[in-house]
This record gives sequence, structure tokens and C-alpha cells, in this order.
Amino acid sequence: MEELCSCCRQTERSAEERKKLLNRLNRIEGQIRGIKGMVEKDAYCGDILMQSAAVNAAVNSFNRELLAAHMHRCVVRDIRDGKDEVVDELVGILQKLMK
Repeated sequence: MEELCSCCRQTERSAEERKKLLNRLNRIEGQIRGIKGMVEKDAYCGDILMQSAAVNAAVNSFNRELLAAHMHRCVVRDIRDGKDEVVDELVGILQKLMK
């Protein structure tokens, strides 16, 4: 059986799940634009750092939500299909997320 490269794989999401993820990303994008504006206006470093911390928390929240969906959907499916290599892939993902 031929393995698809990771760039060719897709995950089907419900319209509701996609909307929820995109809304989170849009909020994060807005926060980043806000930080950029603060830098452009020479805002106080501490204020920028607080906004940066908020962005990190938002990205971590997005990652937790996506990771849970990935484990429940993709990982479980692949293990049931006998594709145990998905566990190694998941370990690699977790290592990158925990840096």
C-alpha cells in the first residue's frame, strides 16, 4: 500500500468545527495585528509583552482543541486500521508542541 505524503493528507471537518477553528484563528490574527500596531506606536514594552502572552495562550488553546480532535478522529481511525505508525507521528507532534 502506498503511503501518502503528509502534504497530501486531509481531515474532513464539520462546518461547525471548521467555523470554530477559523474564528479562533481570526481572533489570534487580530491580536497579532494589535501587537504590531503597539510596536509601531512605540507602546510600553510591558504592555506589548502582556499582549504577546495573551496570543501565546490563545495559540495554545487552539492547539489543544485541534490536538484533541486529531486524537479522537485521525489517530483512533488509523490505529483501528492497523496504522500503528500514527503513534510515532503523534509523539513527534507532542514533542514539537511542548518545546
